[in-house]
Amino acid sequence: MGKKNKVDARGFVYSTDPNFSYQPSTDNEEETIPASQQRLRVLLDTKQRAGKAVTLIKGFVGHKADLEVLGKQLRNFCGTGGSAKDGEIIVQGDQREKVKQYLKKEGYGVY
Repeated sequence: MGKKNKVDARGFVYSTDPNFSYQPSTDNEEETIPASQQRLRVLLDTKQRAGKAVTLIKGFVGHKADLEVLGKQLRNFCGTGGSAKDGEIIVQGDQREKVKQYLKKEGYGVY
């Protein structure tokens, strides 16, 4: 592949527009607000999961890293697996009562 056709670090190859100027995208993550101001929703979900139940925690406002940390703490507390992505935490199984108990203990608003 010649040097002319290589993709650069910013993701575009070539522009024929003489007035083109690259505008880097900025990830505008929201700041993590205190636990007492968070309003988290805990619900049971079975859709698109082959009939297996999972507990979803939605409504977290903050950085991805903080979401991952909270997800890890919840999974450890419940003793199950799961993940944290797309602004929600997934805990395997019907763990709603345990999750609500833990979140209230940590000072989160739960409904």
